[in-house]
Amino acid sequence: MKGIKIGKLVSILGLATIISFQSCAQQNSSSENKSSLKGHTFEVQKTEAEWKKILGPTEYKVLREAGTERAFTGKYNDFKKEGIFICNGCKTELFSSETKYESGTGWPSFYKPLNEENVLEVEDRSLGMVRTEVVCGSCGGHLGHVFEDGPKPTGLRYCLNSAALDFKEK
Repeated sequence: MKGIKIGKLVSILGLATIISFQSCAQQNSSSENKSSLKGHTFEVQKTEAEWKKILGPTEYKVLREAGTERAFTGKYNDFKKEGIFICNGCKTELFSSETKYESGTGWPSFYKPLNEENVLEVEDRSLGMVRTEVVCGSCGGHLGHVFEDGPKPTGLRYCLNSAALDFKEK
């Protein structure tokens, strides 16, 4: 009987350690990644307290701590209106609805940014893998990741968090 309880305790502690490690790696990746943007100064700079004042908890977690919303839960995943998707932190224009497509991943996906200066790419080595993170060029907010499995003409899939975005209708 004691062996079963100790085994369960070891399993629970192991799982808690893994979850804690992943959470820390994800939270730390944003600031580490941004430090690799050598020579880039973000136009919009705020203290963490200021960001917390203007962003809701989910938006703060995504934009400032490089969090990720669950697949198929974001408000822009199945969104079909025409207009411009902007950064939810600083309102910089990022993507046009004309480049949005259904990727089947559960996150809003685009094949091309409006202006490449507004969407920066950063190597992301968090969670034991190498990916390319995309951040807002004006405020450094985490938007999501870009992958090379998108449609023509670019072959790119900018897989973004709805919480990182706002929308200006045409």
